[in-house]
Amino acid sequence: MLRDWLRNMMFAGALAGAVSMAGALRAGPLTDSLKSGEVKLQSTGPITFGPEGVLFVGDPKAAAVYAIGTGDAAASKAAPVNIENLGGKLAALLGTKEADVQVNDIAVNPESNKVYLSVSRGKGPGAIPVILSVGTGGELKEVALASVPHAKAELSKPVAEGAKRMEAITGLKVVKDKLFVAGLSNEEFASTLRKIALPFDGKTASAGIQIYHGAHGKYETAAPVRTFTTVEINGKEEILAAYTCTPLVRIPVSELQDGAKVKGKTVAELGNRNRPLDILVYSKEGKPFALMANSARGVMKVGLDNIESVDAISARVADTAGLKYETLKQHVGVEHLAKLGDAHAVMLVRGTAGVSLKTIELP
Repeated sequence: MLRDWLRNMMFAGALAGAVSMAGALRAGPLTDSLKSGEVKLQSTGPITFGPEGVLFVGDPKAAAVYAIGTGDAAASKAAPVNIENLGGKLAALLGTKEADVQVNDIAVNPESNKVYLSVSRGKGPGAIPVILSVGTGGELKEVALASVPHAKAELSKPVAEGAKRMEAITGLKVVKDKLFVAGLSNEEFASTLRKIALPFDGKTASAGIQIYHGAHGKYETAAPVRTFTTVEINGKEEILAAYTCTPLVRIPVSELQDGAKVKGKTVAELGNRNRPLDILVYSKEGKPFALMANSARGVMKVGLDNIESVDAISARVADTAGLKYETLKQHVGVEHLAKLGDAHAVMLVRGTAGVSLKTIELP
């Protein structure tokens, strides 16, 4: 079968790459906690990096998160990444047609400033998961998974298999010595944030999340976080989470204890009939901002400098409220964002000519 042929072809190159990768791993407490073996992904969802060049991969279908030692820990200067016709190049590499390739997420390794892609070859439950890196010249290379240092964390009580299973994991982010995982569970508060301690021990603590949704005029516990990042407010780390149509919510990291039910603080309503796709935070001229890609409302630049003084939204909102934002009309079709160094971002952009990667200066 074509699926088996593709796996066999990938395995040959992956095995050779894994040997050299394992030898290149930089010693450290996180990589020391990983054990060599095959990573058997069932799906590829959100990805993010931690220290020591360790890549975290969300596998929603399996309701699991993998920590993978990439060996990509050599410091390198951030360089722009621009690839036209990315979809066509991915299709050629994976031996399929462009319509059957889906880029699920992008991430930049802060150690090496190299871009990584979470990709599915095919559609539906039979899609083949692939992780790729992007070289300095734009070349695409599969990340070896046949024999690599890794660890696995299985999520307890994930949302049941079926239509919502791919929402078991909707986002990943490392904050200091912990990995945070957003998604749906089958608990009373289905919207769940989990944390896993680093070094990666596989043990998860889960908290249910409640938010006030201004566009709907009610409190909600079933809608998943669609994308999130973290911000430091008054010296404390907080989750900054975006939900469909489109509340932006503060959630203190300190309150995310196992079994807790946490009420987030809605600090912005950014317009309904919209799905947030990706978010990052950065500093420009001494002021903090969030950059957020959306399905229907373009790319937003949200000011965060007064976030600690914004009143919580707790009544129905007709349009927008809370934190102020600017829509960057020059950026159209942006599906994913990742920070590249301190001053740039890499965008996955879908246009009339297909999918491309584009590097921009942070606005």
